[in-house]
Amino acid sequence: MFPWKKTIYKTVCLSFLLVITVTVLQRGMAPSQFMQGQQQKDPPPPEPLKTQKRDNAFSVTSTFWKSKKEKAPVEEEDVTEKHTKSWDVTTTNCSANQNFSKMDWFKGLEPNFQQFLLYRHCRYFPMLINHPEKCSGDVYLLIVVKSIITQHDRREAIRRTWGREKEVEGKKIRTLFLLGTASKEEERANYQKLLDYENHIYKDILQWDFLDSFFNLTLKEVHFLKWLNIYCDSVRYIFKGDDDVFVSPSNILEFLEDKKEGEDLFVGDVLYKAKPIRKKENKYYIPSALYNKSIYPPYAGGGGFIMDGPLAKRLHKTSETLELYPIDDVFLGMCLEVLKVSPIGHEGFKTFGIVKNKNSKMNKEPCFFRSMLVVHKLLPPELLQMWDLVHSNLTCSRKLNIL
Repeated sequence: MFPWKKTIYKTVCLSFLLVITVTVLQRGMAPSQFMQGQQQKDPPPPEPLKTQKRDNAFSVTSTFWKSKKEKAPVEEEDVTEKHTKSWDVTTTNCSANQNFSKMDWFKGLEPNFQQFLLYRHCRYFPMLINHPEKCSGDVYLLIVVKSIITQHDRREAIRRTWGREKEVEGKKIRTLFLLGTASKEEERANYQKLLDYENHIYKDILQWDFLDSFFNLTLKEVHFLKWLNIYCDSVRYIFKGDDDVFVSPSNILEFLEDKKEGEDLFVGDVLYKAKPIRKKENKYYIPSALYNKSIYPPYAGGGGFIMDGPLAKRLHKTSETLELYPIDDVFLGMCLEVLKVSPIGHEGFKTFGIVKNKNSKMNKEPCFFRSMLVVHKLLPPELLQMWDLVHSNLTCSRKLNIL
């Protein structure tokens, strides 16, 4: 054999052995297994990687150089609390709790309190109108207004003034109105048609299938907290108030500028050591059978208050551990007491007017309104007029430094 033929032969053999060696190493099999490969079926292809969250993403090659004794990191299971992502109450199936009717103290109560106690366990009702898209993206301030179906003029005035949706320096402000159904059955169908049309135009109504009444204001509170917990993951602050108040969103934004996350902020016109009213002729009368303590926990007047989003979600969970109470702002105070969160009183919240004397001219002075966050009480014509005055070329001797 010629020398050059020997050289070619050796080169071919070495190349063949090198290919076999590399293949064996890549497949992780013994040389004896390699020769049996033709008799075995091809191994199944590897499963494709599932889509990973960005924070949990890993590289396919990150385990290539690890020894066989080491295991690739196992993705941890998501242990965060799972909660419903849509309103899960679809039927009204609630009967009276007749156990109360057998008790002597219950028979001595006024009919409206008897009705309240008989159905107090009926906590949640179906939604008639929903707008979960209001919480899409990051919402800095969610304005939530308690209203009733007949007061469309108040809602219209709010939309034209402090409830106007906008974005200020990248901070989104969104507005919602909370409603039940008309309390008078003979008016219900017609008012519902009007509300459906109003909602078609503005798309800012949340409505549930319970009657709008004074005692059901607490129902409206817990329904909103449940709704917020379901649909609103990224709401920073919530302003919640009545539909007969003057609000300054710009002053609210200025007030919130230096607030930090995790403060458990709940601020408004706070009442301390308020006593339950025992006079039956008073709107806020509470019999001792329903509340036998001498004072209420601190609470913010329901005309308007601000709370941060994370606290609102905790309030939802706490509210489900307490019996409903007929006065909604007191009920929230009870929830705050359980959470050991103290509401903060602020001079910019005037839920009884600038001054309590209703006849005082100060209650009509726009220079005072310009410095406030919330003032109660103004009807639609008064609100529209005051809004225009406050936002005109108003000349005041000074702006009160209350923020």
